[in-house]
Amino acid sequence: MSNYVEVRHVSKTFKTKRGTNEVVRDVNFSVGENELVVIFGPGQCGKTTLLNLIAGLEPVTSGEIEVAGKEVEKAGPDRGMVYQKTALFPWMTVMGNVSYGPVSCGKSKKEAREIAQHYIDMVGLHGFEDSFPNQLSGGMAQRVGIARAYANRPALLLMDEPFGHLDAQTRYMMQEELIRVWDQEKRTILFVTNNIEEAIYLADRIIVITNCPTTVKGEYTVDLPRPRVYTNRDFLDLRARISEFVDKSL
Repeated sequence: MSNYVEVRHVSKTFKTKRGTNEVVRDVNFSVGENELVVIFGPGQCGKTTLLNLIAGLEPVTSGEIEVAGKEVEKAGPDRGMVYQKTALFPWMTVMGNVSYGPVSCGKSKKEAREIAQHYIDMVGLHGFEDSFPNQLSGGMAQRVGIARAYANRPALLLMDEPFGHLDAQTRYMMQEELIRVWDQEKRTILFVTNNIEEAIYLADRIIVITNCPTTVKGEYTVDLPRPRVYTNRDFLDLRARISEFVDKSL
């Protein structure tokens, strides 16, 4: 598997009125093409900042990031973001939200609607094309967010705790949905979470990071067949190993 993302010795420091705040320190990892990698770490440890650096929304202080062999210097259409808060346009329907990206990239309205319809169908929202965000449940809104990101056809999908605000049952359903969509139409995915079960359920590999300033402390390959079951013995054994490692790393 060739590496699609390379993060090399990346650090990020913000200047504040009280001085400097180092959020990311000498981070190194790679993500293979079409691989689903989860960054797992505690809350407020710099995970979002790390994704923003890869997305090109923030410049690195030192180090370098490459996506598809090109150094990241700014945001680009090859990288799509899905946030914890979906940030859908409230005045647009589901169709309007999902087709917005293709239209902005120069597609005709007809072609943009065809692209949007494909991804709306793929995330299971056929029949809700004319619904507005305030008419959707939290899980449905996140499906729109995923469809919108896919509709821009990025090669790399960056997901920042997208299911963090959902109730437990909806969260589990959305994890299943994400794996189904990813299996149907592959993308390289970098997924951030502070939930260890979610990390093991989703990941090909898990990158464990520490409290702020965030550094990489370990990596685990999740060699478990899909669909995964939370109560499976191998699942629970891996959970115990990662939990023990994290506790020792804090």
